[in-house]
Amino acid sequence: MQDFNLYFTLGIEHILNREALDHILFVAALCLRYPIKDWKKLLVLVTAFTIGHSITLAMAAWGIVHFSRIWIELLIPLTIISTASNNLLQKKEAIESPPGLPLIYFFALFFGLVHGLAYANTFLGLEGKERLVIHLLAFNAGIETAQLLVAAMVILLSFIFAQLLKIPAYSGCVSFP
Repeated sequence: MQDFNLYFTLGIEHILNREALDHILFVAALCLRYPIKDWKKLLVLVTAFTIGHSITLAMAAWGIVHFSRIWIELLIPLTIISTASNNLLQKKEAIESPPGLPLIYFFALFFGLVHGLAYANTFLGLEGKERLVIHLLAFNAGIETAQLLVAAMVILLSFIFAQLLKIPAYSGCVSFP
């Protein structure tokens, strides 16, 4: 249990520090278009991102996938920019992929795959391969907890600005002629 707590705490610290600005910005970008009443949708989005992150972190930790860190460091800012752009330019009636499931859920999962690759080498440096499954589970549970905390803070700030301070909320998409 002590190992679980250690890796859970490492997962939280992985998100809630200055070096994890990419995760914080990505989660904030996911939150851009959601009012506080849509917290369940946001929960699913953040969890999809964490699942993607967990998959590639595990695959890299077991040596199944290898990617150049240079490519990953290039792709991460692109995931943030494209997520923020999608949310700002998206029409109110969201583009749906399978019936009832907005495309943004798949983007969150896919972009989680990219972000998970960035930390794999560092995680293995801490870890080795002994008890890897339990440590990955605890680490990713910590990541999910911290990302949900970030999402809650962003959505709360959005509520404060839009509802309490009466600053008009963004009303939909940016139209181009």
